[in-house]
Amino acid sequence: MTTIVPTSEEDPALSVVRYTAEISWADAGPEVAEPQVTRLCMEAQECMVRGRWLDLASLMLTSADLMFSKASDKDLECIFTVICNLVAKTESPDEALEMAKFISAKITQQPNDKPALRLKILFNLYNLLENPYSRFYVYMKALNLAVNGKVTEHIIPSFKMMDCFLKEWNIGILDQRALYLSISNILKENKSLGKDYLKFLTKYLATFSGEDAYTMSEAKEEAVRTIIEFVRAPDMFQCDLLDMPAVGQLEKDTKYALVYQLLKIFLTQRLDAYLDFHAANSTLLKSYGLVHEDCITKMRLMSLVDLGLDESGRIPYSLIKDTLRIDDDEVELWVVKAITVKLMDCKMDQMNQVVIVSRCTERVFGQQQWQNLRSKLLTWRGNIANVISTIQAVKVSEDGSQAMQGSTIR
Repeated sequence: MTTIVPTSEEDPALSVVRYTAEISWADAGPEVAEPQVTRLCMEAQECMVRGRWLDLASLMLTSADLMFSKASDKDLECIFTVICNLVAKTESPDEALEMAKFISAKITQQPNDKPALRLKILFNLYNLLENPYSRFYVYMKALNLAVNGKVTEHIIPSFKMMDCFLKEWNIGILDQRALYLSISNILKENKSLGKDYLKFLTKYLATFSGEDAYTMSEAKEEAVRTIIEFVRAPDMFQCDLLDMPAVGQLEKDTKYALVYQLLKIFLTQRLDAYLDFHAANSTLLKSYGLVHEDCITKMRLMSLVDLGLDESGRIPYSLIKDTLRIDDDEVELWVVKAITVKLMDCKMDQMNQVVIVSRCTERVFGQQQWQNLRSKLLTWRGNIANVISTIQAVKVSEDGSQAMQGSTIR
């Protein structure tokens, strides 16, 4: 953040007013310019004396567009640092927010003119604000500026801190919804950030719960985008989309019911169900840019995991071959693939042609999965209690034997 170091007795704010006034009236000639500069400086002094910081900010920003066209980047940064510092002078959070809105509006008016510098100025303003909501407001303006000015690479790194920001801002559901949607729209254009894109889309959908049908319908397009991104992602095998009302509304939707059905296949069924779906809806899949071969690969892995969730923990090679529709010599290859992407932990018993599974990743983790986990924990607790009891019994037996031996020796 830029810091202003006074080099004269004149207040930095007054110096900025004088500088911007001189730029604004430079073409009018000294006879016209000097009285105008003097008038503006007097107005600025009156605002400072009376503590009218919003009026002072308005006065200083009157020639904002002209400043961007005539001042150097270094001068601009210093000028706007002085202007942004005004928010720290007011004791009223409401006035600080109004000043932040006014300053932000001026900075974002021409997003294609020096967008990176404008974004930097907004970040400086953000850091000078103390009120959480004012900070959130400026951050949203920065998001819009980054998109319109095509400098999103400067704001994407901040997305990693979003959980911390949300704790600080303490914003409501509607603001969260707008934030997640803006972020996901930015990430949509960056193919290398597919996981983050899907994560923020999912967060957006999660903000819809008890809304009416009309409000819920706002999320239809994003729900479809989320489903397609999940199906397309080669390294994502688990999600909670089926539990979300924003996604559930698609089940009976005349336009998107098939997309919902596709999600249900990937999360609850096996390869044969997908192949049947593709046979009937290949054109639909192509229209969403889904590659059939990639979908088969993902469904084979998810089908293998589904086999591994059987309580016996043992999968015959023949069952893998039939379920995945592969040759005998490909069975172990697909097991290794599942292990590589951390979908399962297992051992291959080549002698008995069986895979012994010790852990599998659930495709969905809802109420049923929590109940299963509870049952396993109770079983483990009982087993541990039995082991402890056995150890204690053995110890008592050993102590008794040692006491008997001691009596015999005497």
